[in-house]
Amino acid sequence: MRRLRQLWYAVIYLVWLAWQVPVQSMKLARDVLTPGLEVAPSIIEFPLRARSTFETAAIESSITITPGTLTLGIAEATPDHPRSLFVHFLYAHTHEGAIAELEAMETRLLRATRGCSEEGIEES
Repeated sequence: MRRLRQLWYAVIYLVWLAWQVPVQSMKLARDVLTPGLEVAPSIIEFPLRARSTFETAAIESSITITPGTLTLGIAEATPDHPRSLFVHFLYAHTHEGAIAELEAMETRLLRATRGCSEEGIEES
């Protein structure tokens, strides 16, 4: 049953990600083709909940494939700080909003890789 749920979450994640690419592409195209830019570029440090190499690579790839965001690098975990990604945002109007977007993406991904609900992601 757990594998079936994990497969379900993976399908949902891939459909969601496939939807985000054209949505963000249209946002970027609209901004480029209309007068005045709405960009608010920023580099954000994003502490990861992802633990495995696969989860880290998957979140990095998901961020980079989404127009308007790019993974710049990774800081390995230390005893007092989790592994972090450095992400360039083209539309980071607020730091909290950018972090919230990344956390939502990571939560969806971790559901797919761990096959558990949002509450279980922190415990897994």
